[in-house]
Amino acid sequence: MRIATWNVNSIKQRIDNLVAWLKERQPDIVCLQETKTTDDTFPREPLESLGYNLAIHGQKTFNGVAILSKLPFDEVTPGLPGEDGDDHARFIEAVISTRRGAMRIASIYLPNGNPVQSDKYPYKIRWMERLAHYASERLKLEEDLILAGDYNVIPAPEDVYDPKGWSEDALFRPQTREKFRALTHLGLTEAVRASSDEAGLYTFWDYQAGAWPKNNGLRIDHILLSPRAADSLQATGIDKHVRGWEKPSDHVPVYVDLAIEPA
Repeated sequence: MRIATWNVNSIKQRIDNLVAWLKERQPDIVCLQETKTTDDTFPREPLESLGYNLAIHGQKTFNGVAILSKLPFDEVTPGLPGEDGDDHARFIEAVISTRRGAMRIASIYLPNGNPVQSDKYPYKIRWMERLAHYASERLKLEEDLILAGDYNVIPAPEDVYDPKGWSEDALFRPQTREKFRALTHLGLTEAVRASSDEAGLYTFWDYQAGAWPKNNGLRIDHILLSPRAADSLQATGIDKHVRGWEKPSDHVPVYVDLAIEPA
């Protein structure tokens, strides 16, 4: 089974690229972030025509997450629990049946947190704490659990082109990285790093300052796997070439291949 994540940075602007990539990579399940549209205006038809079921949690202009699946959904739950009044569309969870039982997968768009002197950074940290609590509870189920998305976290110096220059950014501050490590210390495996310790495995290049041609990138899109799911990990990939397409997102897809068969 191939599972992918991609921050498309507006599903309406990127639908042609998304369709082209789906045909090329043939993922079974895709987590999308920054769809930036409400549920009723989401471009369903091009994706359903490729055989995907859609689980959508949208928001006008900002945020927005979705899960595409060639397998039917058993359950869909929007929203990360833990903070009443948080109306940001940043999280959606789905349960899918496989031959070996339930697979639980979440599409995550973690807050950016900049500027760090504003209330945006404490919100980011609270959100990460809520995610850790959610993950700890779900891990007790001992299912195949996949947490995939744009974490807005640079885990280590080898994941950014200029570590010193990013030292005070919300994506790379010590507290941010500590909260990310706390997630993995629950027993979650960060799939790309389980497959390679190579530097420069970037997933994001800003639109500004010639970041793409200079390869000034960041690795902020991650797929975390429960122990059961990690045991089935076969391969990972980053589709860097997609950043060179016409009208690209500033992120590229990340995917994992798992030795799990559909029900």
